[in-house]
Parts: sequence; C-alpha cells; structure tokens
Amino acid sequence: MSNGNTYTAARIASRIKALGREISRQAGGRRLDVVVTMDRSFMFAADLIRAIDAPVVVHFVREDVRDVEQSGHARREVFFGERAAGDGNHAGFKGRDVLLVDAVLDSGVTQDFLLRRIGESKPRSLRLAVLLDKTSRRRVALEPDYFGFQTASNLVWSGYGLSASNGTGRNGKNLVAGVSANRSGKARRTTRTKH
Repeated sequence: MSNGNTYTAARIASRIKALGREISRQAGGRRLDVVVTMDRSFMFAADLIRAIDAPVVVHFVREDVRDVEQSGHARREVFFGERAAGDGNHAGFKGRDVLLVDAVLDSGVTQDFLLRRIGESKPRSLRLAVLLDKTSRRRVALEPDYFGFQTASNLVWSGYGLSASNGTGRNGKNLVAGVSANRSGKARRTTRTKH
C-alpha cells in the first residue's frame, strides 16, 4: 500500500519480482551481464538480481563528478570508474546480453552515455532497468526497457538505497518523497502525485 508520496517495501518488492520475471523471460536462460551504477542503485540492483532466474555476472561502475576549468570556463564533467565482480572487461560484452541497472532515470544523460559506451563492444542485447523513471526532465531520447515506477521529476526520493539531500535515509525500507527545490532554489514541500 502507498500514499501519494510513498512506495511501501511490500509494493517495491512486488514490482521488483514482476521485473525479475520479465527480464528472466527475455534472457531465456542465457547468461546476463548486469552493470550496476553505484552508489544509489545498490539496494534495487541486489533485489532485482535475486529476482532474475538466469546466470548473472555483475559489474559495477561508479560515477565521479568533477568541476574542471578549461580556457577560463568552469564546467562539470562526469567520469566513470569500473569495478567488476565478474570478468571486468567491457570488451567481454561482445555477443552477450547486458542489462544496465540504475536507480533513477531523470535527464537520461548519464545512462545514455553508459549505454553508448557499453554498446561499443557490440553486445547481443543491451537493456536498461531503473527503479524510478522521471520522464518530464528527459534531455535525451531514452526510455528504460524496465522501470519500477514512473514519478514526477520534481520529487526527491529517499529510502531503499536513495539518500536525502543530507546523505541520510538510504536504509529506509520504504521509498518516500521529501522536499525538493523549486527553480529559485528555495525548498518547498513536494506535491502529491498518483502512483
């Protein structure tokens, strides 16, 4: 059961089991290389991987956001470090079925970049699974193959592996919408949405 700003642990578990069944059907018993973005995806990925009935090899990537200056202009760049629990070789994805797992799809820029990089190795299939699909702020033409819930892009969620703006809340069993910032940067209470 959930209200407008909460997904309960039971509802999350039910949705992840359904996603696992769908992914398992599409995998057809073949090995699935799962690439997990860290840190916010760890709970979703762990539960989703356990719900998949196919051989799984897990790979982890971690984004590192850096402010860099070039020709007197500051800009923000995102770098990715790889830590593999499997063979750790993106070239090893050639001819394989690959699933990229992330917690939140918002602008889509990060996931699009990772999908293009993984796609360079010519996998047999390449799909994206996300817990939260926030469609209204998409900046690239990207839709997830699998999603847990669609939600308003102005909502900031915590719990179930996602942290609040102060870094706390990752250990919450439920996924709860909190306070977000409006365009002026002032904090405000999020609006209720149907889920």
